[in-house]
Amino acid sequence: MRKYFGTDGIRGRANGVITPELALKVGQAAGLVFQRGDHRHRVVIGKDTRLSGYMIETALIAGFTSVGMDVLQLGPMPTPAVAMLTRSMRADIGVMISASHNPFEDNGIKLFGPDGFKLSDEVEREIERLIDSSLHTRLAGSTDLGRAKRIESVHARYIEFAKRTLPRNLTLDGLRVVVDCANGAAYRVAPETLWELGAEVIAIGTEPDGFNINRDVGSTAPEALVAKVRELRADIGIALDGDADRVLVVDEKGQRVDGDQLMAVVARSWQEDDRLSKNGIVATIMSNLGLERYLGGLGLGMVRTAVGDRYVLEHMREHGYNLGGEQSGHIIMSDYATTGDGLVAALQLLSVVQRQQRPVSEVCHCFDPLPQVLKNVRYGVGGEPLRQDSVVTAIEGARQRLGEGGRLVIRPSGTEPVIRVMAEGDDRDLVVRVVDDVVEALRKVAA
Repeated sequence: MRKYFGTDGIRGRANGVITPELALKVGQAAGLVFQRGDHRHRVVIGKDTRLSGYMIETALIAGFTSVGMDVLQLGPMPTPAVAMLTRSMRADIGVMISASHNPFEDNGIKLFGPDGFKLSDEVEREIERLIDSSLHTRLAGSTDLGRAKRIESVHARYIEFAKRTLPRNLTLDGLRVVVDCANGAAYRVAPETLWELGAEVIAIGTEPDGFNINRDVGSTAPEALVAKVRELRADIGIALDGDADRVLVVDEKGQRVDGDQLMAVVARSWQEDDRLSKNGIVATIMSNLGLERYLGGLGLGMVRTAVGDRYVLEHMREHGYNLGGEQSGHIIMSDYATTGDGLVAALQLLSVVQRQQRPVSEVCHCFDPLPQVLKNVRYGVGGEPLRQDSVVTAIEGARQRLGEGGRLVIRPSGTEPVIRVMAEGDDRDLVVRVVDDVVEALRKVAA
């Protein structure tokens, strides 16, 4: 078990878990780990639009500069943009300050290596070891301290990168697109990218005030997007989350399209164009069984990993896949990016829509999902409800009732004290009863 890092960096309540003291030490520790060679080392730092981003950014800058690293400040930028710019600007490390889809009270620190990929567990453990050690003897001398500089051109760089993921002769002319930026990191770059590609763009969730990120907008609260698509009779709605590494799509009828359907669309398109590097994709244990069956019908396989886009990406890199993702909308296309990119995933879908000249509802209805029920149970910090005998018995009974035609997934969240209970199968009533029974057992011990 790691002390600070979860499934997606370090995350928690701002000024509670994510304090200036911790951010300072993370900057020092990560800076020391990635000082390799005699060159002048540099780090790029991006953030979303949370009020606490100012505090954390300042503390990180103090940490990095105190160990001799120069800091390039990007300001509010999507997580995939930070990963891309880490490589493009030849930085030794990249940092994104964000708690993704969490409310504004939370924040987090995501780290990328010089290759733009998230760090391995081994490197994160080394950073944790340094965080808890005495670092004062390893600080830079007075003449070797780092400098900090704000970079102004980064928005244009990312917009150009996103546009180049499409063929030059493909435009979005004729499409009316509603894009919901969740009052988050993509509030400038996403609408601009779509407009430059020729779409008629209606943008919502583009007025961040430090407090409203993900509040009633974005991929985790798509009701506003659904209403706007129906009101304006738009062709498509695109909802990003707070740091824009995930996407949810709404078709012209106001129906939601999740990451599983998006992966199906892209997998089929790339198979037809002979662009899949392997005969299949990588998904997680949360992806619907309907996706697996659909891909099987195309002659494609589907490998499942633990939840978290980092685990999807690790398997993709190790085994040579170039397409993977999560049901939640983290879509990873390693031909273009080193992490999930909500905007690029949406552009890939739009390219299929334009080429086929069919409504989004038709393009994105690849399969009928099996009934799937997901519920969360919150527990006290430090508790271990999954170890209780009554819970173990309830889980074993649930698996037996579902049989081989269904799936039961029980997992603790990597970012908050929550147990997620998911079941799926052909019989919806059975799935609901199974989840309710396990949740009830968990709630009794959690209470």
